[in-house]
Amino acid sequence: MKFGELGGKEIVNLSDGCRLGMLAESDLLIDEKTGKIKALLVPDMKSHFSIFSEKDFLEIPWECVKKIGSDMIIIELDRDQYGNSGLYL
Repeated sequence: MKFGELGGKEIVNLSDGCRLGMLAESDLLIDEKTGKIKALLVPDMKSHFSIFSEKDFLEIPWECVKKIGSDMIIIELDRDQYGNSGLYL
């Protein structure tokens, strides 16, 4: 799969069924030495009403990506396991 084909896919959490956003609106955290993807940085959906505030991002470790399908990316992120602190930048 080419990188450009990922942009229109929606990110869905398998653990709770939440839609986290579109990959096109997200950033990738890449290891400079290896060139491998370390994490997805997804904008926090609850902050979209606040125009003048800084955006918070949910950092999803690449290991949590379980499946990349034709329409969506399935992740498994247990918020109890990771906790809300540390996931937001």
